[in-house]
Amino acid sequence: MTGAPITILVVDDEPPIRRLLRVGLTAQGYDVVEAADAAAAARQVKNDPPDLIILDLGLPDKPGHQLLHEWREEGVTIPVVILSSRTDEAGIVQALETGADDYVAKPFGVNELAARIRVALRHRLQQQGEKAIFQTGGLTIDLVKRIVKVDNVEVKLSPKEYDILRVLAQYAGKVLTHQFVLKQVWGPAADVQYLRVYVRQLRQKIEKVPDQPVYITTETGVGYRLREPD
Repeated sequence: MTGAPITILVVDDEPPIRRLLRVGLTAQGYDVVEAADAAAAARQVKNDPPDLIILDLGLPDKPGHQLLHEWREEGVTIPVVILSSRTDEAGIVQALETGADDYVAKPFGVNELAARIRVALRHRLQQQGEKAIFQTGGLTIDLVKRIVKVDNVEVKLSPKEYDILRVLAQYAGKVLTHQFVLKQVWGPAADVQYLRVYVRQLRQKIEKVPDQPVYITTETGVGYRLREPD
C-alpha cells in the first residue's frame, strides 16, 4: 500500500476473533483498532472515524443491525463488512439492506475477508462511476452500446437480462440482495421468482457451465455477486 495506512475498526466481542483479524489485517498493511461492544464502537466512530468497519452482528450490548442502522441514520457512510454465522441468512440480508457493504460468514479466511474489504473500499473510496467497458475473464459488457460478449462472441440478451447484468456489473465483486436487484430492475413490488428465472437464463447465455457459474455466483439465501473486473 502507498500513502497513509487504511484504518479498520474491528467490532467483535470475541478476543480470539479480534486477535486473528488484528494479526491478519496488520500483515496486509492495514492499521487495526478494536471494539468489544457497540458502545465502544460508537465512541470510536464518533471520535476517530476509521476507513472501514468490520462488524459482528452478535454484540453483547446491542445487535449489530441496530448499531448499523443508527450509523446510517446519522449519515455515517463508512463501509461496513459484516461478520456473521453461516446459518444467519436472514440477519445477513437485513444488514445488507440496512446499509452494509458486504459480509463474510464465520468461520472465514483472512484472504477472503481482505478481498471483501478491497471491494468495499473501491466502491466507497474511489467513487468510480460506470466505466464504458466492463470486463472480467472472457465476459465483456459495453455499457454504452449495451453489447455483451463472451470470449469475443456477441451474446443476445433480453432487455431484462441486460438490466440485471448491468446492475451486477455496477457493483461487481459486491453481493447484492435479491430485493436490491429486483427494485433496480422491476421496482419494489416484484417477486423474487422473476429474478431467479432471469438469472438462470443469463447463466445459460454467459456461463460455459451454467450449473457451475464463474461469473454470476449465488450467495445462498442472500442474493448474487458478479465476479470482480480484471
